[in-house]
Amino acid sequence: MNTDQQLTRTERLDRLPVTPKHKRLLVGSGIGWALDAMDIGLVSFIIAALAVHWDLDKTTTSWIASVGFIGMAIGASLGGLLADKIGRRQVFAATLLLYGLATGASALAWSVASLIVFRFLVGLGLGAELPVASTLVSEFSPRKVRGRMVVLLEAFWAVGWILAAVIGTFVVANGETGWRWGFAIGALPALYAIVVRLGLPESVRFLESKGRHDEAEEIVRSFEAEADPANYDTTVPAQEESIQGGIWGAALRRRTAAFWTVWFCVSLSYYGAFIWIPSLLVEQGFSLVRSFTFTLIITLAQLPGYAVAAWLIEVWGRRTTLSVFLAGSAVSAFGFGMASAEWQIILAGCLLSFFNLGAWGALYAIGPELYPTAIRATGTGAGAAFGRIGSILAPLVVPPVLAFGGSAAVFGVFAAAFLLACVAAFTLPEQKGVALA
Repeated sequence: MNTDQQLTRTERLDRLPVTPKHKRLLVGSGIGWALDAMDIGLVSFIIAALAVHWDLDKTTTSWIASVGFIGMAIGASLGGLLADKIGRRQVFAATLLLYGLATGASALAWSVASLIVFRFLVGLGLGAELPVASTLVSEFSPRKVRGRMVVLLEAFWAVGWILAAVIGTFVVANGETGWRWGFAIGALPALYAIVVRLGLPESVRFLESKGRHDEAEEIVRSFEAEADPANYDTTVPAQEESIQGGIWGAALRRRTAAFWTVWFCVSLSYYGAFIWIPSLLVEQGFSLVRSFTFTLIITLAQLPGYAVAAWLIEVWGRRTTLSVFLAGSAVSAFGFGMASAEWQIILAGCLLSFFNLGAWGALYAIGPELYPTAIRATGTGAGAAFGRIGSILAPLVVPPVLAFGGSAAVFGVFAAAFLLACVAAFTLPEQKGVALA
């Protein structure tokens, strides 16, 4: 067995039990994550409201939704690169500030063009933040529960969506200026950015990669100070083989291709479905308030999806959990497309929420484990950036497919994408219990 003197700082972090400091990191990052989700969720309600209040056609509302995802694609790529250069915490705080201010500015939009500009800026911040936050949490999490910690981080997304659904139902739907108040509430991340910047630790693995060993040692000791040595994990972890080259190098290109495929298909289906569900329900004859209420109920099913995925990911492993939840998402999407009665819409929508958001949790958990420290944020950010191409296309694809074959055709496309993602996910390496390189 290694002595404390022989252990590296990352090994000392990996052996720790979950401490109060880990919980503060999870909650601190998670609140930022929830606020992100709240913004994305609000858009689905706001475009439905604007279509009524501003008399916008589907093409215009599609662009309002898609431009944010264009910003997210650019932001995810740049955010990952910057996080590997200047640090995870710095980028996390900066991106929260950017999109929080841009969301607040969206409340003042005076035209479709101005709203599109503000939504692009929101996307830049949001796209950069998500992979950086998951990387930070993954690098601090104890090895035995690393996957579960990242899924729990992702679970804050459900909290944000539920908040968005509440705001959409009770604020956005309340008169012609309701959407402005919805965006104003979404500006809260700008204030939270200050808390993040001051309160969260920088990644030890990042600090060591930059030669900042004294800072790294101080952070490791602060975590050890809150842990009982009797609860240390003394098992010897599996070590991943040393990996050289970039994300498209010989050693990594297969996992990168599969990872990107999963990201693209999940983003296409998730954002295509959940951005459009309120609008599609309105088109089916439901009132704005009633369609928002249905969406709120459907959104609540996200929480048990995350909870089950968080448990299974350390039981089944990352790959199996991700694949099973993607297969469930495919079946649920097909069922939603076939639904007509109110109870069928709600049931299929809840199942779609359950499986799809559990899949998201597993995807964010597996991503940082695929790449070594030097390119970890770059790898996760690049996958997210490619995935955002799917989210950009999703709002634009829905109107023509809807015109061609109705809701059944739309959700048939999403079901097929989920199945493709399921196949790609099963080719990824299983990293449960493996020490991060």
